[in-house]
Amino acid sequence: MSAIHIHRPHQLGLIQARDIARQWASKAERKFDLRCHYLSGESQDTVRFERAGIQGTLQVRADQFELAAQLGFLFSAFAPRIEAEIAAQFDSLLHAHSTQAA
Repeated sequence: MSAIHIHRPHQLGLIQARDIARQWASKAERKFDLRCHYLSGESQDTVRFERAGIQGTLQVRADQFELAAQLGFLFSAFAPRIEAEIAAQFDSLLHAHSTQAA
């Protein structure tokens, strides 16, 4: 098994971070055929996602996003590409949000 870990600090606060996390989950469902389950918490939310060959979580906090995923054997060869794609999606969403706020 191969692991993916992505960490993105931000200064958005939890309400705006939730919006970005929901946008990411929606895109991930469409683009990667993931099943995403959003769990809201008082100080942190969690997005659980899965499909055959991949499972993981996205922790949504007021000051950071932290994604951890496990890839099955067949996806392991593509781990760098998958990680780069997910990181690019986060960077794009964060950039779009900071541009809107400015």
